[in-house]
Amino acid sequence: MNFQMPDFSLALPELWVATMACVILVVDLFARGRESAPAFYLTQLTLLVGIWLAIDAQWGRDAVTFSGSYVADNLAVVLKVAMMGLGLLAFAYSRDYLRQRDLLKGEFYVLGLLGILGMMVMASAHSMLTMYLGLELLSLCQYALVAFNRDSRMGSEAAMKYFVLGALSSGLLLYGLSMVYGVTGSLDLGVIREAAAGVGAQNIMLAFGLTFVVVGVAFKFGAVPFHMWIPDVYQGAPTAVTLYIGTAPKVAAVALFMRLIGEGLAGLQEHWELMLVILAVGSLAVGNIFALVQTNMKRLLAYSTISHVGFLLLGFIAGTPEGYTAALFYAVSYSLMAAGAFGMVILLSRRGFEAEEVEDMKGLNDRHSGFAFIMLILMFSMTGVPGTVGFYAKWLVLKAVIDVDMVWLAVVAVIFAVIGAFYYLRVLKMVYFDRVEGGEALQAPAGLRVVLAGNGLAVLILGIFPDSLIAACAAAFGS
Repeated sequence: MNFQMPDFSLALPELWVATMACVILVVDLFARGRESAPAFYLTQLTLLVGIWLAIDAQWGRDAVTFSGSYVADNLAVVLKVAMMGLGLLAFAYSRDYLRQRDLLKGEFYVLGLLGILGMMVMASAHSMLTMYLGLELLSLCQYALVAFNRDSRMGSEAAMKYFVLGALSSGLLLYGLSMVYGVTGSLDLGVIREAAAGVGAQNIMLAFGLTFVVVGVAFKFGAVPFHMWIPDVYQGAPTAVTLYIGTAPKVAAVALFMRLIGEGLAGLQEHWELMLVILAVGSLAVGNIFALVQTNMKRLLAYSTISHVGFLLLGFIAGTPEGYTAALFYAVSYSLMAAGAFGMVILLSRRGFEAEEVEDMKGLNDRHSGFAFIMLILMFSMTGVPGTVGFYAKWLVLKAVIDVDMVWLAVVAVIFAVIGAFYYLRVLKMVYFDRVEGGEALQAPAGLRVVLAGNGLAVLILGIFPDSLIAACAAAFGS
């Protein structure tokens, strides 16, 4: 076999992030007592430079290197820019929150960066082995982050549940990948695509492999019935960690699906499409119905995430470039909205008090009308009110399934969206119409206020001018 030297220039974003994670770990070691300020600023610089490197090195390219295990294309660029941008936002939110609870340590940024590195590897994976390595790097970092507050019994319990269920899902995914390898004889996703299309799902081993792969991917999304970890992890983890887990990894799950199933197993679409329909309908039903009775804000947002995953899956079900574009747009839009919602929980929290209950939103308009308006934008966007980015996200996925003659599925999605509007409006009722005796003025660090205001403004602007983001997502699929 002739060895070909890999093109390291294509992998500059990953090499940069990996190198800086090691640098930040060492720098923080010699910067104790300064609240890990160097680690924070170096992390943000790392992500900003990483975004530039991804665009500069990979946009407009369609190249495979590292013996066929790494691909650089527009899809990888859009995914990486979204992941690093959301990571940058999550770290900006987390700093003051962690400082107030004496949790501000450089390890948080190192684990977060390594998790983002795992997501980036998944985005450019052209081999099942590369994909699995990226997924496990992300998963291990998330397990540690959930248990970051070692004094929290609830956090430790959530981390243990997440680890056990995550290990089970990873095992199922690996088992499915081994079956696909056994049938196709290759780890290369391009070769697998051709081989799987030729063999077809009549091959029992390939059919079982596809089933296990879909189960593993569904767990990473948090789709019903593989959603049981989301409410406990969202509630048990520190809110800053919940914000991290609830944003960028959702975009990484899109990368996992697109590379493994949307590309590698595209020839079996008629078989995985039915499984996704079941997952989507179940997620829409369970997410929206269970969210109706939640009193904890983080659990409400957890079930909201499950319902939004149901909508996101509609784009994959369509199986067209337009459908994939809609799914990617939905993932990015929802992650931005979720960041703002969890950011609002962080804003209302303070040392010794976690604003985790829905009732903690009471009287927000009296305390600060500006942030009440941001909450209004976020909840309207999650509901899908016209004029918000959430409306365009829902409209695109619904249009995608209607275009492939699955009108009944679009109707089901709309019905559950109407049901879901109730709990979003219930939050807004607390914000605008409920009063709190002796409610004190809102006190929060200036940096946090600026980040949250910028987050809300971004959701508002994308709701008015969504064309640029839609065009970028469409370019990722060559449409």
